[in-house]
Amino acid sequence: MTRVKRGYIARKRRKKILAFVSGSRGAHSKLFRTANQRKARALVSAHRDRGKRKRDLRRLWITRINAAARANGVSYNRFIQYLYKRQLLPNRKTLAQIAVLDSNCFSTILNNLSYDEIG
Repeated sequence: MTRVKRGYIARKRRKKILAFVSGSRGAHSKLFRTANQRKARALVSAHRDRGKRKRDLRRLWITRINAAARANGVSYNRFIQYLYKRQLLPNRKTLAQIAVLDSNCFSTILNNLSYDEIG
């Protein structure tokens, strides 16, 4: 069987992978085999952490809303429960931004609630 060198196609593929991992240290950015392993690992981590970032941000928003609500004498649980009871589906990101950037507005929202329903 005759030898096939594959020419520039193989070089192009290898250069693309080496360019992907160019920020790595040592052999991981120089040697193709270790670079290929590093690229696979990086893609796995990126896929996993895209979901993790969403969970982490939601936890942060809930923490901020809870802190602002407790500063006004209401727990996070009661606040969200009240909003659902009034069929006001909360956007936690927006509520957290209001709580951090404009605490007077957040206090106004809480003061307009009927405390009978909050408890």
